[in-house]
Amino acid sequence: MEQDKKFKAGFVALIGRPNVGKSTIMNNILGTKLSIVSPKPQTTRMRILGVKHDKDAQIIFLDTPGVQKGKDLLTKVVMESAVGSMEEADIIVMIIEADKGWTKEDEQILENYIKKLNKPTILVINKIDKMKDKRLLLPLIEESTQKYNFAEIIPMSAIKGENIDRFVDALKKYLPESPPLFPEDQITDLPLRFYIAEIIREKIFHNTRQELPYSAAVEVESIQEIEDKNLVVINAVIYVEKENHKGIIIGRKGQMLKKIGIQAREEIESILGKKVHLNLWVKVKPRWKEDIRLLKLLGYQYIS
Repeated sequence: MEQDKKFKAGFVALIGRPNVGKSTIMNNILGTKLSIVSPKPQTTRMRILGVKHDKDAQIIFLDTPGVQKGKDLLTKVVMESAVGSMEEADIIVMIIEADKGWTKEDEQILENYIKKLNKPTILVINKIDKMKDKRLLLPLIEESTQKYNFAEIIPMSAIKGENIDRFVDALKKYLPESPPLFPEDQITDLPLRFYIAEIIREKIFHNTRQELPYSAAVEVESIQEIEDKNLVVINAVIYVEKENHKGIIIGRKGQMLKKIGIQAREEIESILGKKVHLNLWVKVKPRWKEDIRLLKLLGYQYIS
């Protein structure tokens, strides 16, 4: 009984500019990929809940979209998602990049969001592996202590796993005492079709590199399980805003779309443990980021 009282569980919001490494940190801790990781900024569009199960704690991560500016409906929705996660969380984790130091955008996040919430906040200085001169790390830590009363400041290289265990231990210190909030076998609340859509979207970003702007979305229209053949048939549509974007994704003689499909299918098969037949279509939908109906279908939260 005494052990139950000491168990801790709570919500942790990962906050920062686009591409500071939020998804990489969460995926590394969970040991599985829930948020897509891409060299392009702004890849995480909806809050994704990931649950870390330990013998003494349950850490529930809210991986949020990068705090960003923009006037379209999509940007408004993802910003409301980020703010909602911060308000729900027991602990806030702010992430900056070691090689860039404090940017103007970081300062704005601190002033406009973190300081107003007055919650336990851990600062992660990520990407220390990218620092050309490691002697600059100590002055950056000292500068950070002057900016805000952070509960902890942790230098980290999420991509190399450096200081990940120290970070997890720090989170446990500030979690409230609570029984587990999720079953031991549940690691996310993300429905399967959204999870599959995220995998497909990641392959699009990885393969189109700088050619395709941040304007692709994936809707999984159907998932059909054929049990006697140990097969899952998935139909999905890739939406883009312009005709030339469609050409980039399809590629010469359909080779790019084929490559995206093969990579996505292989990863989905490894997750489902079954053979997968993946059908992909590319459709042009101008200004899809302003389409409320489509945004709801794609799983974006905080749409009224």
